Amino acid sequence: MRKKKNQFIRGLELTAYAAEGKSLGRTEGKVVFVERAVPGDVVDVMLTRNKADWAEGIPVEFISYSPDRVEPFCDHFGICGGCQWQMLPYEKQLAYKQQQVYDQLTRIGGVAVEHLLPIVGCTQTTGYRNKLEFTFCNRRYLSREELGNPDISAEGSFAGFHAKGVFDKVVHLGHCHLMQEPANLIRDTLRNKAIELGLPFYDFKHHHGFMRGVQYRLCSTGDLMVNLIVGYEKAEARKALLDHLLQTVPAITTLYYTINTKQNDSMFGLEPQLYFGAPHATEMLEDFKFLISPKSFFQTNTQQAEALYRITRDFAELDGSQVLYDLYCGTGSIGIFCSKGASRVIGVELVQEAIDDAKANAALNQLQHTAFYAGDVIDICNDDFFASHGRPDVIITDPPRAGMHEKLVRKILDMAAPTVVYVSCNPATQARDLRLLAEKYEVTKAQPVDMFPHTHHIENVVQLKLKNA
Repeated sequence: MRKKKNQFIRGLELTAYAAEGKSLGRTEGKVVFVERAVPGDVVDVMLTRNKADWAEGIPVEFISYSPDRVEPFCDHFGICGGCQWQMLPYEKQLAYKQQQVYDQLTRIGGVAVEHLLPIVGCTQTTGYRNKLEFTFCNRRYLSREELGNPDISAEGSFAGFHAKGVFDKVVHLGHCHLMQEPANLIRDTLRNKAIELGLPFYDFKHHHGFMRGVQYRLCSTGDLMVNLIVGYEKAEARKALLDHLLQTVPAITTLYYTINTKQNDSMFGLEPQLYFGAPHATEMLEDFKFLISPKSFFQTNTQQAEALYRITRDFAELDGSQVLYDLYCGTGSIGIFCSKGASRVIGVELVQEAIDDAKANAALNQLQHTAFYAGDVIDICNDDFFASHGRPDVIITDPPRAGMHEKLVRKILDMAAPTVVYVSCNPATQARDLRLLAEKYEVTKAQPVDMFPHTHHIENVVQLKLKNA
């Protein structure tokens, strides 16, 4: 079978932003979506998909650059893939994200967004993450320039992020700007000590090696939790590593290690072992405290999480009398954050461990009017449940990127709460769900929030009101 030749479009001018970090140009009646470029660039494009009236591709040569471009601040830009929009001024990033929300709500959701509010940007655009995970690997990703250099080897002991689309190599990092120090110090301390001890770094192709990864979380309270992931137990070497880390980085308040013998990096089914300090880190949102364990989910931008949750709380329009249902409640952070304005908070979440954390967080904040339940909303929220807990006056739903299952949308329509607040990390699936909710609800407000500067990710909060309520 003959291999299909690569197809190219030469000198394509990119004239607009599409979505999800892609720009678009037009040629001979065809729309071409291009990654890794911005409106105003003129590029030679290699097509990765080619249909009758549209195509997708990647730039192979820049003929000229957009006048909007700025110099990226990270040495790893264009290779790492973690901060794809560093070449755009932040105000331009916000404008394109605002446009993306508008386009998706109107085109996919059929929403007449008369009250789409201006996007809320971050005041801190670097060092904003409170959690990072670096991977240790025995092979590194080489750029096109490095591939031809005989002095640079892909084999060795490296620490960084997985290269995009490449499972068995990492982009070896110097300084990462995503998190404040001692983030880079922790990564480099472990790497250098492991090399000194002769410990093998993980081989993701053949699944062997000791050093697999490190996770850490730096809270606004100053708590610093670290979790070293290794491929097997080697007690003496592990102890030497951890003791050296504690000596080098005395700011660590909680230190775990996790032995992962699986062929994937998921923490599911693994039990982190406490080596030093308190079993939890403590984070604060306004005056609410939250306990965080190594496997807990928590928003990774603390400062902007407060902004997101304040908007959610404002959209809920709580006056102290309402029963609030928090769907996809996770560890209870949104429901707890909104709890002062509700007569009762009911949280529902599929993951039992998250519900356990939610109950602990409610107790930590001395909340007597909250209740959290593990299971599917569709099964839990029946007439008997409503008889015990009351029907919802306000529903907050914060689903994963895939959005809500259609059965859950139907359940929300059946519950017919006067107000629904839909928090989304994917405006496209949110818009799809809003079209279904339009059977009984109208969108009255929408507020984009940027949680992740220099990336194409965007959060959006929508307020819905029951028609004829």
